[in-house]
Amino acid sequence: MGGVSRRAFAVAALSAFTLAPAASAAPVSASEPPARRAAAGMRGMWLATVAGRDWPSRAGLRAPEQRAELLEHLDNAVRHRLNTVFLQVRPTADALWPSPHEPWSEYLSGSQGRDPGWNPLGTAVEEAHARGLELHAWFNPYRVALHDDPGHLIPAHPARRHPEWVVPYGGKLYYNPGLPEVRAFVQDAMLDAVEKYAVDGVHFDDYFYPYPVAGESFDDGRTYSTFGAGFGSLADWRRDNIDRLVRETARRVREVRPAARFGISPFGVWRNAATDGRGSDTRAGVQTYDDLYADTRKWVREGWIDYIVPQLYWSIGQNGADYAKLLPWWAEVAEGSRTQLYIGEALYKAGDAAQSAGWQDPAEISRHLALAARHPQVRGHVYFSAKDVAEDRGGAMARVTADHYALPAAAPR
Repeated sequence: MGGVSRRAFAVAALSAFTLAPAASAAPVSASEPPARRAAAGMRGMWLATVAGRDWPSRAGLRAPEQRAELLEHLDNAVRHRLNTVFLQVRPTADALWPSPHEPWSEYLSGSQGRDPGWNPLGTAVEEAHARGLELHAWFNPYRVALHDDPGHLIPAHPARRHPEWVVPYGGKLYYNPGLPEVRAFVQDAMLDAVEKYAVDGVHFDDYFYPYPVAGESFDDGRTYSTFGAGFGSLADWRRDNIDRLVRETARRVREVRPAARFGISPFGVWRNAATDGRGSDTRAGVQTYDDLYADTRKWVREGWIDYIVPQLYWSIGQNGADYAKLLPWWAEVAEGSRTQLYIGEALYKAGDAAQSAGWQDPAEISRHLALAARHPQVRGHVYFSAKDVAEDRGGAMARVTADHYALPAAAPR
C-alpha cells in the first residue's frame, strides 16, 4: 500500500488486467436530541509511512515537526467527519514504537534503528482518542525491505541474525511465510504493540506472499519439501500458511486485547468467474487466491476476521474490473457472516490526470457511496490515503463529506 506499497501494487495489479460503505446511516430516533445524533459506520483513512508516502513528509524531521505533521493528519480526519485512522506502524519489519523485537523505522529518522526521540504509536493512540477517532495499528507481516541487499540492514536486524528466514524476490526482501518460526516471530513483533498500546484494531494490508514478478519464482521449494507433506500442491500449502497466520493472529489479538478488532484489506479480486464459478465478473490479471495465496473469501465466510476492506480501486463501469460489479459480489460474500464489510476507496486516483476519464469527475467516489448504500452488508468505507484526504484534489473528498457525512461520525462498530 502507498507510493511504494499499496499504491504501487494497485497500479501494477491494474496493469495486469487482461484489458484494462457503509450502508446508509442508521435510523435516528426522532426523540433523540440533535446534538446526540451521529451516523454509524466506518469512515476511515489509511495513513501510510512506507517510504514517507503520507507521513512524515521527509525522514529526519525533528520530533516536534514529525508530531505536528501527524496531528495535522488526525485533524484532517476530523474535518472530513471520519472516525478511524489506520496508521502503518510496521511497514518493513521495523517499528514506529520502541520494540524489543525490531529496529526503529528508517522512515522516521532516516537511519534504521535510530531512536527518533519520541513514540509515534503511543502519541497517535492518545491523540486520536482525544479527537474521538479510533486508531487501528496497520502491520505488514512479511515484507523486510524495499531492496534485496541484507547488508543494508543494521547488524542487529532479525533478518541479519536469521538469514535462513529471508527470501529475495523482485528486488525486495521477504520473510518466508512457510517457516513456523517466522510465523511465530512476526506475530510476536506485531503483538508487542497491541499489548502496550490501547489500539482499537489490528490491520493487515494486501501483502502476504508477494505480488508476482514476471520471470521470477519465490524460492521456498526447500521449505515446502520440509513442511508440505499432506498437501496436494505448493499453492495449497502456501494458502494454508497464510490461513494459519490469519487464524493465529485473530486468536492472539482476542487474548491480548479483547476490545480490539482484527481486519484485513486485500486486493479487490478473489478470483475471476472464468477461473472459479464463485468468483467475480472480472478479468483480473491478479487473483488473491491464486497469486498471493490469500483465500480472502474463506476468511469472511468462516468468520475468522472481524472486518474486511477489499480494495475496490476501480471506477464504476471500468472495463475488466467494474466497481458496480465487485461491490455486490463482496456484499454477497459477507451476507450472513460475522465479518463486517467495509470498502477500500482509491481517493488517490481522483483528479489524477494519469487516470481514466471516470476519475476526472470529482463525484466518482461519492457515487460509490451512493451505490453502496443499496447494500446493507456494506458498513463503511476507507480512503487511500491521508495525503490525498489532505490535498483533496478536485474536491472529491469534500464532495463525499458534503453528500454523505452531514452527521457526525459514531464509532464504526
